[in-house]
Amino acid sequence: MHATSEHEVRRQVVDVSRRMLRSGLVTGTSGNVSARVGDQVLITPSGVDYEQMVPDQLATLDLRDGTVVDAPLPPSSEAPLHLAVYRGSQDARAVVHTHAPWATALGLVRDTLPSVHYAIRALGGPVRVAPYATFGSPELAEHVSTALRDRRAALMRNHGAVAYGTDLEEATQNAEKLEWLCQLYCRAATLGEPAELTMAELEDVARSAQQTGYRL
Repeated sequence: MHATSEHEVRRQVVDVSRRMLRSGLVTGTSGNVSARVGDQVLITPSGVDYEQMVPDQLATLDLRDGTVVDAPLPPSSEAPLHLAVYRGSQDARAVVHTHAPWATALGLVRDTLPSVHYAIRALGGPVRVAPYATFGSPELAEHVSTALRDRRAALMRNHGAVAYGTDLEEATQNAEKLEWLCQLYCRAATLGEPAELTMAELEDVARSAQQTGYRL
């Protein structure tokens, strides 16, 4: 999903927001979506029904200092989190924050989502759980930024999950992949201790994917 204009990016952000709602990654007005356009970030407004949201309601923030450039409605309270993700990775061009049930459940009881399936290689490896902090706080942004080092997704203790990508499609797919992996782990854990892949095995997967053209 490669945008050709800011208007197109705005439309994509709204589309992704509705996709999250319809797939169960969020409920109500929870969660948020953003995309980077140059040195600015477009982010969903706070407390707006995704089915009623329109592209012109997105807020525009300055990536460098977080100031509001334009905001018809108040920007998401998680703006500091999104800005921290962009500042922490040059590859981050879109960020998706969800309250997905399996990801949220796993984050309540584990410190890491282990490598139980090779699909986790797309997220960089085992997914860390960021320590709890109040939503919208600088502390939460810092915790998540740390958990995302060398990763494309993180879980958030007593909260939810965050994923990013080089565009909105990849960010959304990473969020969906994370939820599937969390569901897989939680179901397997009811049967016994899930087997884990090593980082060496994950690197073998990455090499094989590159050689065959398979997209992780």
